[in-house]
Amino acid sequence: MKKNIKKVTIIAAVGAGVAAIGVALGKAFKSMKESTKAQHEVDKANFAAAKAEARANFAEAKAMSRKDTREAIMAEEREAQLAEANERIANAEARIKAAKKNK
Repeated sequence: MKKNIKKVTIIAAVGAGVAAIGVALGKAFKSMKESTKAQHEVDKANFAAAKAEARANFAEAKAMSRKDTREAIMAEEREAQLAEANERIANAEARIKAAKKNK
């Protein structure tokens, strides 16, 4: 009878261990499923962004093929570069004046 009780106890302990493992695996699989869904949403958003960027690149390239648009864009870039250069010149002159004052 004692052997039988020991067997039942061992079987119950093993059964409880298996149940605990089953619960742990269930939680792990649920977590992986949620993670996979979240990653899928990220992938969809990245794909949509890449697709929109490709359309924008195409639209810009198409616009640059027209002479008047290309010249207008280049003029804007030149004006921005001139403004930046003038700002750098003004900063340099201010530094020169400050250096001369401190002599």
